[in-house]
Amino acid sequence: METDCTYINYEQTNSFAELVYDYINVKNTIKPFIRFEPNQSGINAAIETRKQYPINREVLVLALKRQYKAITSHPIVNQNIEALRNNNTFSICTAHQPNLATGYLYFFYKILHAIKLAEVLNLEHPEKHFVPVYYMGSEDNDLDELGQFWYEGKKHKWDAEGQTGAVGRMSSKSLNSLFKNLFKTFGPPGKHCEELIEMLSESYLQQETIAEATHFLVHQLFGHYGLLVLNPDDADLKALFSDIVNDELFHQNAFPIVSQQSSLLAEKYKAQAFPRPINLFYLKDDLRERIEKNGDTWTVVNTDIHFTEQELKSELKNHPERFSPNVILRGLFQESILPNICFIGGGSEVAYWLQLKPVFDFYKVFFPVVILRQSVQIINEDAWQLAKRLGVSLTEIFQAEESLTKIILGRKTNLSWQLQNEKEIIHKTMEAIAQKAYAVDPTLEKSAQAALTKMQKQLSIIEQKIYRAEKRKEHELVAQIKRLKAAIQPNGGLQERVENFMPYYLQDGFAIFENIKNNLKPLGNQFLIIHPKK
Repeated sequence: METDCTYINYEQTNSFAELVYDYINVKNTIKPFIRFEPNQSGINAAIETRKQYPINREVLVLALKRQYKAITSHPIVNQNIEALRNNNTFSICTAHQPNLATGYLYFFYKILHAIKLAEVLNLEHPEKHFVPVYYMGSEDNDLDELGQFWYEGKKHKWDAEGQTGAVGRMSSKSLNSLFKNLFKTFGPPGKHCEELIEMLSESYLQQETIAEATHFLVHQLFGHYGLLVLNPDDADLKALFSDIVNDELFHQNAFPIVSQQSSLLAEKYKAQAFPRPINLFYLKDDLRERIEKNGDTWTVVNTDIHFTEQELKSELKNHPERFSPNVILRGLFQESILPNICFIGGGSEVAYWLQLKPVFDFYKVFFPVVILRQSVQIINEDAWQLAKRLGVSLTEIFQAEESLTKIILGRKTNLSWQLQNEKEIIHKTMEAIAQKAYAVDPTLEKSAQAALTKMQKQLSIIEQKIYRAEKRKEHELVAQIKRLKAAIQPNGGLQERVENFMPYYLQDGFAIFENIKNNLKPLGNQFLIIHPKK
């Protein structure tokens, strides 16, 4: 379909926390928790400041080359990897776990935002080079979250045949039946259908692990833009971070620092991440469990693995890849190995990054510009035509279903079910009665006020009954409203947090991603709605 786009303020979607609204508007309550404002001037300042925080570019380049060794990469990918050797090359990074079949639409919105911002910065700073990076959270072990996705209203879930530990390391061999059954539901046959089946098959049925499958799929889709996929589950990259890991194991400095910052943030906003005395997991084979210190011994929770101080130091020196940072230290690791300027994240990610700045300062690690990823709503032709018939505006579609029903019924019935005028008349009448009663006997005022309160309650009950009767009378209209809300906000939430990319790819192929990227405004701080032409 031919599409157009509209931008609205995030506040108009009624879908985000107060922190998000305050963050994109850079309210004074936000400024103590950031180093650079999420705008062009903040990015310019970050570019200059980043030079003071060198990284080991050679180790990064060699790690990327290893990870791309089995992939036929696009020339621009190879060029961007090589460019990272140059001190004038910087990264624009987003991060996400390797959700099965990418999970939700916002997986792609993050990546496309990073790609678009890198393009914009390359035009604005021709003397420098900016590379988009997808940093894969391959060490996450939440299979219940990462091992499922929705397609056409049905949940597809992978049990991994009992595998445990980091999802990125899990074998993909048992995915055959899940994807074969999924492919049977695709249709009708055609170019995009064949492309999608081939791409998913090559990714999930021919690669060895979930991390490799995710890398392959993301590269197939976005490699031609120069996007680099980085899996931080790498011994050499972990070795670059071992000094901070050592400090965390033996001195636990992050816990009090982040706790204090979190308490300050919690005075107005909700904290998203909660530090522990040791913010590391032990990662080995099919194991990923927290590390705790008990007396003079370090133990791995839910196992019989334990270390003395000397044993733990030896383990870290010989096997840095076995130590995995949790959410508190993950950003530190990311910024320690990438020449990063901006981090692109969703609302909850923005929130937990606001808890972390002092620990970056403590370890003298660069704290990047944190950019709220642009959210996107795609409205198909059927939903668009239904919204037009109902007379619903692009901001009204984000109203809760009951609120939207009242708006639409109100327009059609001229608010015939509301008793606002009658309530005002009765209120004035009862107030007059109360005044007369008070004039005769002041003690009667309370009785009059109690009668008024009771009458107002009864009127509200009657009003609700009339409203419900009106809904029954207009049941076809109410059904249309329900259908519209289900199309726009499946399961009552934003489309991007529920739906998968596959239905859109089957309809439009890669053009759906190109269309989104072309319409993204990476520093616009607005919600993007893609819809048919008016």
